Amino acid sequence: MKTRSVLVQAALSLLIGSFGASAMAQSALGAAQQFGVLGASTVTNTHATTIKGDLGVSPGTAITDDGGLTVVGTVHQRDVVALQAQLDALAAYQGFGGLFPGTDLSGQNLGGLVLLPGVYSFANSAQLTGVLTLNFAGNANSRFVFRIGSTLTTASNSSVSVINGTSSSGIFFRVGTSAVLGSSTVFQGNIIADQSITLVRTAKIVCGRAIALNAAVTLDNNVVSNNCSSGGDYGSGKSDFGSNGYAGIGAVFPPSTVVPEPATVVLMAVGLLFVGGFARTRKSRFV
Repeated sequence: MKTRSVLVQAALSLLIGSFGASAMAQSALGAAQQFGVLGASTVTNTHATTIKGDLGVSPGTAITDDGGLTVVGTVHQRDVVALQAQLDALAAYQGFGGLFPGTDLSGQNLGGLVLLPGVYSFANSAQLTGVLTLNFAGNANSRFVFRIGSTLTTASNSSVSVINGTSSSGIFFRVGTSAVLGSSTVFQGNIIADQSITLVRTAKIVCGRAIALNAAVTLDNNVVSNNCSSGGDYGSGKSDFGSNGYAGIGAVFPPSTVVPEPATVVLMAVGLLFVGGFARTRKSRFV
């Protein structure tokens, strides 16, 4: 009886521990966290662009550059690393889509708003003109999720300003179609777009990433940095508070690389219970 009790406890621990790991083991971005730019069909660049973090494309293979691209990381062209990153980014996109809608900002311009962590939704497009301020208020494990039904567009010289963050802060823009960052925009946070992402000349993503799930990422004399260390990269003066580009540390849903599928975990637990029952029956048979 004692043996079976221990096995039951082990099975329950496996279930609880596995699902707990899926929620807290890593960023919701999974393998995509190591990338600064990740495209699906192509990545194209014009003029001098710097990417801090890996550069990848999958399932396409084309990375086109006029000679001005600097990558402080590794280039992955339709390899297993880029493929896994795309799968995890898709899992994040779908997971964010499954969250409660939160605060409806449809029809409002993000410029001039000061927001606290939470989920913010746009039924259709979202526009940023001016400064959007995101205040984490020092709360650990908190995140901003923007669910945008169609496009995200920023006007020239717009910016995202982040204050009072922590090492576990997360910022995610889930874009239903495509994103366009206007010239000289200084953006913070992770953009995951169902289609394309375009950075107009001199636009920057500091402390974040550009991830296109089904189309191209287009660059033109830009900076993309997935980890703002030492008080801000490339003259931006921006900091991510040690959060690795606002990737967060816990997932609100499991990316595809964290733990076995729930069905697998259940089968493992059931297997432990079966072994415990079999051992007990076998023992009683020979007493």
